[in-house]
Amino acid sequence: MTKAINPILRRCALALALVCAGGVQAQTLAYLGQQIVPTGHLFSGTTVGGLSGIDRKANGNYLAISDDRSSFNPARFYELTLDLNQFVRSATPGFAGVDFVGVTTMLKPDGTPFGTNTVDPEALRIHPTTGNLLWTNEGQRGGAGVPALQNPTVREMTSTGTYTRDFAVPARYNPAGTGAADPGIRNNLAFESLTVSTDGLTLYTATENALVQDGPAATVVNGSPSRILSFNLSTGAAGAEFVYPVEPAAFAPNPAGGFVTNGLVELLAFGDRQFIAVERSFSAGAATPGTGPSGFPTSNTIRLYRVDARGATDVSGVDSLVGAAYTPVSKTLLLNLSDLKNDDGSFLALDNIEGISWGPLFDGKQTLVLVSDNNFGASQFTQFVALQLTSPIPEPASWSLLLGGLALVLGHRATVHRLRSPYP
Repeated sequence: MTKAINPILRRCALALALVCAGGVQAQTLAYLGQQIVPTGHLFSGTTVGGLSGIDRKANGNYLAISDDRSSFNPARFYELTLDLNQFVRSATPGFAGVDFVGVTTMLKPDGTPFGTNTVDPEALRIHPTTGNLLWTNEGQRGGAGVPALQNPTVREMTSTGTYTRDFAVPARYNPAGTGAADPGIRNNLAFESLTVSTDGLTLYTATENALVQDGPAATVVNGSPSRILSFNLSTGAAGAEFVYPVEPAAFAPNPAGGFVTNGLVELLAFGDRQFIAVERSFSAGAATPGTGPSGFPTSNTIRLYRVDARGATDVSGVDSLVGAAYTPVSKTLLLNLSDLKNDDGSFLALDNIEGISWGPLFDGKQTLVLVSDNNFGASQFTQFVALQLTSPIPEPASWSLLLGGLALVLGHRATVHRLRSPYP
């Protein structure tokens, strides 16, 4: 295969592989194992933690962004390797097979590092053709010790952390004030997610919960209408928006009145306007299944959904969803990670999972890798969880002709190898 056509072929192969991997609702996910990096782990003079987004490079390594607001160290992302052969279904797995190999400081447009509490990095994806990095900054809507208002941003940078450009986030997302009725993002409930469409043309992010003007935040008794926002990856212009109905929180806090939330924290595209969505629910003091390394329940519930926006209403022209008529995206529960068990029968204890990426083939089947943001908390942990698609991967009839066409151009053997997985 010639280098001249490789980027185009890569995008075609990626699109086909992801559609096949998520093409039927009967697709099931198996728990391969986990590894846990303890809070306080150091690498190259930095404190590892806050890993809120992860993506896999073409060489098999991973990039993970830290949501450190330049408090422990300047805003940064890590490069690491994961050996899934060393992942285990154990409550005390250690972290063999998790190796950090690089760290890069992220820079402002003026070329300097971000100052303390001036940025909140949350999600990261690799540009499918240039290799640059796409990332989100959640913004800020008031809080003790931080600037009162910061607009959420979606940006691009080089692999060395140098600023490239901003995407055109619509003004409705910007916080207009700190009052309860002031429109815009809610504090700490904005751009947690990021994914690139399988054709490499569109970038998607989403709010974790509703904009103030769109409805309430999620509680135990009600969900929240988040927005999925698209951008033209080439021009950076904002495009269609779709409503994603976040579920109510999974458990009531204990005692009553404690902190509780549920939110859309990550998206992973697998077809035309189709995604795997990660919802993370947290209820302070709730006795969720599984006991963390600290000996206490982790109080997190992580659910994966199959999401289809093809029949959803484009609400990009709607400034407030309250009272508006629209069709939201459709959702199907793929997996509640709280149902997973280790080999000794104990439930998998879940930390604050916020990142998801395609992994390698494992025993000939596609994998997913998830990572948790430990909030740099002493009772939390950086958790990597590996899942595997266990059902046979069908080849939908509508894609057979394209597959055959690619085989004629490239040679059947090379094409089939590339279509088995998004990555080697």
